[in-house]
Amino acid sequence: MPAGKRDYYEVLGVSRHASEEEIKKAFRRLAKQYHPDANKEPGAEARFIEINEAYEVLSDPQKRAAYDRYGHAGVGNGSGAAGFGGFGGFGDFGSFTTLNDIFETFFAGTAGSQRRTGPQRGADIRYELTITFEEAVFGCQKEIELPRWETCPHCHGSGAQPGTSTARCSSCGGTGEIRRVQQSIFGQFVNVTVCERCRGEGRVITTPCEKCRGQGRVRNNRRVVVNIPAGVDDGINVRVTGEGEVSARGGTPGNLYVILTVKPHPFFKRQGNDIIYELPISFTQAALGDEVEVPTIDGKAATLKIPPGTQSGRSFRLKGLGVPVVHSSARGDQHVIVKVVTPTNLTPEMRRLLEEFARLEREQSEQNDKNIFRNLFEKTKDVFQ
Repeated sequence: MPAGKRDYYEVLGVSRHASEEEIKKAFRRLAKQYHPDANKEPGAEARFIEINEAYEVLSDPQKRAAYDRYGHAGVGNGSGAAGFGGFGGFGDFGSFTTLNDIFETFFAGTAGSQRRTGPQRGADIRYELTITFEEAVFGCQKEIELPRWETCPHCHGSGAQPGTSTARCSSCGGTGEIRRVQQSIFGQFVNVTVCERCRGEGRVITTPCEKCRGQGRVRNNRRVVVNIPAGVDDGINVRVTGEGEVSARGGTPGNLYVILTVKPHPFFKRQGNDIIYELPISFTQAALGDEVEVPTIDGKAATLKIPPGTQSGRSFRLKGLGVPVVHSSARGDQHVIVKVVTPTNLTPEMRRLLEEFARLEREQSEQNDKNIFRNLFEKTKDVFQ
């Protein structure tokens, strides 16, 4: 093995029994990590060359067999460039004319994203708003005040003093891009970056606006009307398109996102699009039955019939009296859950009547037990007979 030259399997971090797919995956991962355009650390380019050399040999069955038998002596003179023959040995990556072609293959869209010119989109604004339970159910309009960057009214976003003009950027020649051509042992490749002087616009301001000092925008407090749709819930984001901040020197404004917090209601609760209401009733109402008035979120009372013998925790549904579905004509229901309240402050007369009721209830229970025993005895006797 030539002095200082590492084993190709060690370079790619695979075993000598690795499959073609394992070698290919290892090469792709390492090539992305050490590509000179993505890794500016010292020695990254040399590592990238070493990775390519190892893959060029191990991806070719004949070269790999020779390497396994004779080592580096079986695949070239050990210079690191022998055996490449251009980029034809890069397997399914095809043939590349420049190192930038490899970069485009591994990082699709990255190089292109660096070439965007012109003003960028403005920032979004987040605003937290608290509304009542009723406002969330039926929707509302809210006027809010927020500080934000707005287009400078003096220069209309150009950043230049009115009556003056911009000049072509001398750094990029008006293209908004800086192109640097570099040479390597693989050939020539081009690195494209956004011009720092004109920020990709291609033109520079010679006389900045006296109001915004060339930024094209000013800080201002703006009142914005937000439409809250019916049926929203706690934590919902309401987007107001175009009411965010503008970027420097114009550009599309961002959006306003209103994050809602809904105050709890004194006695209504919400489950999805349904409203839950707990109705306290007396012991006599539960036992004898009754007809009661139930409050609703609409503000009108609804009549509810409680049948005799109703148990605590039973639920009754009032159809269509719940929360509207957002952007729909549909609506949930209101569920009334009865809770039997035990009396605490009894008058002597109430106590006397309850004790009499308890005595009668006890007698009925004893009689029921006797009837059950008698029926059981009769059935047992019939079986033995």
